[in-house]
Amino acid sequence: MKEEAIKSSLKAFMKQRRMGLNDFIQKIANNSYACKHPDVQSILKISQPQEPELMNANPSPPPSPSQQINLGPSSNPHAKPSDFHFLKVIGKGSFGKVLLARHKAEEAFYAVKVLQKKAILKKKEEKHIMSERNVLLKNVKHPFLVGLHFSFQTADKLYFVLDYINGGELFYHLQRERCFLEPRARFYAAEIASALGYLHSLNIVYRDLKPENILLDSQGHIVLTDFGLCKENIEQNGTTSTFCGTPEYLAPEVLHKQPYDRTVDWWCLGAVLYEMLYGLPPFYSRNTAEMYDNILNKPLQLKPNITNSARHLLEGLLQKDRTKRLGAKDDFMEIKNHVFFSVINWDDLINKKITPPFNPNVSGPSDLRHFDPEFTEEPVPNSIGRSPDSILLTASVKEAAEAFLGFSYAPPVDSFL
Repeated sequence: MKEEAIKSSLKAFMKQRRMGLNDFIQKIANNSYACKHPDVQSILKISQPQEPELMNANPSPPPSPSQQINLGPSSNPHAKPSDFHFLKVIGKGSFGKVLLARHKAEEAFYAVKVLQKKAILKKKEEKHIMSERNVLLKNVKHPFLVGLHFSFQTADKLYFVLDYINGGELFYHLQRERCFLEPRARFYAAEIASALGYLHSLNIVYRDLKPENILLDSQGHIVLTDFGLCKENIEQNGTTSTFCGTPEYLAPEVLHKQPYDRTVDWWCLGAVLYEMLYGLPPFYSRNTAEMYDNILNKPLQLKPNITNSARHLLEGLLQKDRTKRLGAKDDFMEIKNHVFFSVINWDDLINKKITPPFNPNVSGPSDLRHFDPEFTEEPVPNSIGRSPDSILLTASVKEAAEAFLGFSYAPPVDSFL
């Protein structure tokens, strides 16, 4: 009976995760009992999310000519969509798709993230695209962060050419196995912590750590991806206050709409480690209002089937008071030196000399076994691989093209009209 209840909770959790935050909030708003809860009332005062799993209380205004997005050295002025064979859809987001593509001349495989400019402008998300690009440009030095090769644009789309990672999302593997043994969870947590520590050293707060944004490469090493919610220029004691993230992983200070700092990433690491060990995030409830109340007020409860060092680490990371949270004083060094990671040789880890506990066993770039068939069975749109025809270049497309001047070279829109 207990096993059935766990399965039922897990199934509901997966369904809710896929629904996204927007539907969560609609459900809360339609529940008169939930709406009476003071914390829920506070949260619902925030503007509606601008995309699933993202809420921004201060959306950026459309860029003025003096603020136009300039993506500088990541751009490849000679690149164009027809340089690639777009083979399969491997992911989807609010603004477009991620595709497996083979460069015709180089014959190398890439993951190409294709974003619709009009959709970005409609939701006033230019700043997040800029943040993603800036962070991607800085990722070249770390083995557990996805790398950007170059970017380019057409009049209506932006293209990010990224490392192709095909070992599957951590979320996918957790779905299949329900939870991981402690040594495997420790290995992943160490590689994730190393990546977060590196971002913090660049004064970047990641803010959206969750199993869907954690990929495994073909050998089984961690690769963090999706940097659209990163916040730049957060120095050692700096804070920010934008309400954003994913419901199951929101730290108490974010829910309270209080200023928060780098320690928000250590809370998320604790939530992901907890999920790896137990199969569900901490404080999880099918009822979102109840889950938020749990995050804010319910003491952390840990079952006895983990080691004392894992228990101590989770208690430190999932400390509701950010000033007392593990990492508050000395950031990554506190996590690195915790007894839970005493068996990890950090030099070997960063040099990928530790054999991953799980090998995805992919046969090559065309092996898509670890991608969701919901994506891979979708046809590749013809428009992805070509520049728009002149008939499509309406005034709104022209406006979209001009908003991203500097992303890379694109033929002047007027030449098509």
